[in-house]
Amino acid sequence: MPLSEQQIADITAARTADSRTLRPTVPALEAMLFHATPVLDHGFLRVIDYMGDDSAVVQAARVSYGRGTRAANEDRGLIRYLMRHRHSTPFEMCEIKYHVKLPIFVARQWIRHRTANVNEYSARYSILDKEFYIPAPEHLAAQSTVNRQGRGDILTGEEAAEVLRLLRADAAQAYDHYAWMLNEGHDDQGPDPARQGLARELARMNLTLNTYTQWYWKTDLHNLFHFLSLRADPHAQYEIRAYAEAMLETVKAWVPASYEAFCDYRLGAATLSAGMLAVVRRRLAGEQVGQAESGLSKREWRELMEMLGLPA
Repeated sequence: MPLSEQQIADITAARTADSRTLRPTVPALEAMLFHATPVLDHGFLRVIDYMGDDSAVVQAARVSYGRGTRAANEDRGLIRYLMRHRHSTPFEMCEIKYHVKLPIFVARQWIRHRTANVNEYSARYSILDKEFYIPAPEHLAAQSTVNRQGRGDILTGEEAAEVLRLLRADAAQAYDHYAWMLNEGHDDQGPDPARQGLARELARMNLTLNTYTQWYWKTDLHNLFHFLSLRADPHAQYEIRAYAEAMLETVKAWVPASYEAFCDYRLGAATLSAGMLAVVRRRLAGEQVGQAESGLSKREWRELMEMLGLPA
């Protein structure tokens, strides 16, 4: 994930600036500010700004006038109660802003979460860099035979090599055509003074979806937890999960008590339907319940057994 000299200079300048404030700050997150955490092959994620901390969640829940003098274990207990019982509004009092560099196809999946403020790099105004996401061999997989939106066995041998060759060749060719249409120069040649070049807003439509884009993404802690509960889940697509896992580290530094409660009651938890709960109760009572007499569909039964770590 190489940064340009200008980006490095901007980050250095931002980190050396000393801002005095009366607002609560979090030393662990302050240490992360502006640093770019590498994600995938050319992507990154960095925290630009934040507001609030664990005490802001507690303060909002109690509607108190200040940070309070209660013991840390009382605040932790309240945060866990709020998370456990889905009292979400106190978590909305904290906000965080990220700068993310990511492949376009990941951005289009990410933007489905409509609970954030987003400003993306404009390919109408600027020219996109010649950088493409190429999966590592261990992430090159066939279509799953049981999940229409998942991956199956890892591709190997000549087929895997050919897929990687095509990904690289198609992306490079599309970008070269993009550069030619813009008349910005390509193949180490400068612009052709005899041509005007196509408008940027039109030339960009030729780019492949593995081209990298960038955006600023700002959200509150409640909606961030919802995003992470879906995108940090093992069933999420690997590429967006890689960004979610990087975000989890920033949340752990920022709001450790809220992060702990989220891991216990959301990320590491499972939700049972009324029918599933009835099966668990019947089994705990000693009844031998199979799928046929459970009232659950085969798929729901399989999901329940997976949750419980039992053979389907």
